[in-house]
Amino acid sequence: MTLKTNLIATVAALSLAGSITGALSAQDFSKVEIKAEALRGNISVLYGAGGNIGVSAGDDGVFIVDDQFAPLTDKIKAALAGISDKPLRFVLNTHFHGDHTGGNENLGKGGAVIMAHDNVRQRLSKGAFLKAFDMKMDPAKMAALPVVTFNDKISLHMNGEEARVIHVKNAHTDGDSIIFFKGSNVIHMGDTFFNDRLPFMDVSNGGSIDGVIAAAKAVLELANDETIVIPGHGKVTDKAGVQAYLVALEASRKIVAAMKAEGKSLEDIQASGALADVNANWRANPEGWVKKYIGFVYNSLK
Repeated sequence: MTLKTNLIATVAALSLAGSITGALSAQDFSKVEIKAEALRGNISVLYGAGGNIGVSAGDDGVFIVDDQFAPLTDKIKAALAGISDKPLRFVLNTHFHGDHTGGNENLGKGGAVIMAHDNVRQRLSKGAFLKAFDMKMDPAKMAALPVVTFNDKISLHMNGEEARVIHVKNAHTDGDSIIFFKGSNVIHMGDTFFNDRLPFMDVSNGGSIDGVIAAAKAVLELANDETIVIPGHGKVTDKAGVQAYLVALEASRKIVAAMKAEGKSLEDIQASGALADVNANWRANPEGWVKKYIGFVYNSLK
């Protein structure tokens, strides 16, 4: 698969997952606008196409969480320049999917240090297959690979605060991290949290409903009523937003698990409308998405 074909396939698959803005419906990156929102202290968020980018900018330089797609790198750099004139020093990938790591090669060649969980480097270096979308991801080039990896926790001490990076097991994938900017009281959850719909769990690459639930609980233990939470997709929220998300996750798991235990097939559960109330009480999910979500839950239950 060529780079161009792989990119288009990635966009198409992730658009189906609801994780790309409507501006990408025709894969036209030229029309994507990167918008910055100051949150608190040194922390901002960039919205564009793909995963939300967390930004720490201060006297020590710039540190970002995720980097969206390669064609957006120049726009992302311009947005960062509007926040700080300091150099970009570190990029942390919350997981390996292309809408969060697509800019790695460009930024790595530019001198930024790429960081991620051990499994992110492994998935990127070997390539991966996203069964949910029948999509192959080719191995990444050397410059796109994380050069600093960790297996549990790691901290960056920059811009007057500690950024605590915590691995959450088998959640959205098998390599997810959440990042707690302690001084600013801001948490970036990556794709363990979709604040605009029920989440995509990449079961073929280690994701699971129980892991996503555990990630939400871990964040709730860290957060207080003043915490700002950056989701992987959707607008920033707070502790109450994560709590509402957890309620939807646990309710949907309970329903699907009970029906699976009764011997119902995946197709039976998808056709039953079993999650109608959960869907109504959470977010507006795209047509057909709830059925896909049921598949993620069903296939990840042990």
